[in-house]
Amino acid sequence: MQTEHPEVTVLMPAYNAAKYLREAVDSVLQQTFTNFELLIINDGSTDETAETALSFADRRITVVNCEHKGVANALNTGLKLANAPLIARFDADDICLPNRLEQQFNFLYDHPEYVLVGSDAEYILEHGEFLFSFKCIAHSNEEVQNNLYVYCPFIHSSVMYRREAVIKAGGYNIHAHNFEDYLLWTNLAKTGKMQNLREPLIKVRLNASSATIDEKWRGERFRQLKRQATNRGSITVEEGDELLAIIRRQDIRKVKEGAYHALCGKKFLANNYQPKKARIHVKQAISIRPLRFDNYLLYLVSFLPESLITWLHKLSPNRL
Repeated sequence: MQTEHPEVTVLMPAYNAAKYLREAVDSVLQQTFTNFELLIINDGSTDETAETALSFADRRITVVNCEHKGVANALNTGLKLANAPLIARFDADDICLPNRLEQQFNFLYDHPEYVLVGSDAEYILEHGEFLFSFKCIAHSNEEVQNNLYVYCPFIHSSVMYRREAVIKAGGYNIHAHNFEDYLLWTNLAKTGKMQNLREPLIKVRLNASSATIDEKWRGERFRQLKRQATNRGSITVEEGDELLAIIRRQDIRKVKEGAYHALCGKKFLANNYQPKKARIHVKQAISIRPLRFDNYLLYLVSFLPESLITWLHKLSPNRL
């Protein structure tokens, strides 16, 4: 069912997300801002995602079941079906803090020249344990513009944007696998201002089954294709096919679990100094992928004092 005249559409693609979906949906339903619709696009899940989504008795929730074609297709479907002028992106394994929608709605309402607003975030582990607080690479529009081609300045599931502006910018490119959001931001930046709020409004859950892994594990060719596409503002079908081939070669449990534990180890050193916890994760990463020598280096680094690790991190920051 749909709520009448929603001011915000919370757009949530979901693929095999049953494990975390209930907590994610509950965090949306508990928002201080209430005039929204929650549009869940079930991207051909093979677990209980559809059943879990349909179990909520709230008229603001609409569930759309689609054939599995990837997150960009799911998001473009949601953009077409959304009834509100503002879209709050959200992932099915993350958690909205209670004032998230209110803060971002008020910002866009008060600043009509802005087309998008994101926020800082807190990162959590698979089971909800706090990992670290994330400060965006850029907050003001000037900072966003200056850093846009250095690194993606927004956490995708934290942003709220104007629907029509995103549609005019071309929506999500289905060939930009794993960075369909970043490519969109480079095009959207040409149409209006963008900003990150200086406070965490979501909790981002890192988990081994997520499509997002440390890009160092993807390889140089993946990063090269990504840089070329974002610098141009477009990507070819052939480049997209090559990206997809790289991802599919790595889309195995061993690679994803190794990348997850390595990333957690880094964050427990550089962002939330707990070397004992870092070593637990790094040991797991080594046991999964014993031929990745950067994990052995990370294990040695875990014995350095916090001040030295902080200095090294500033020289070569590991951003998510």
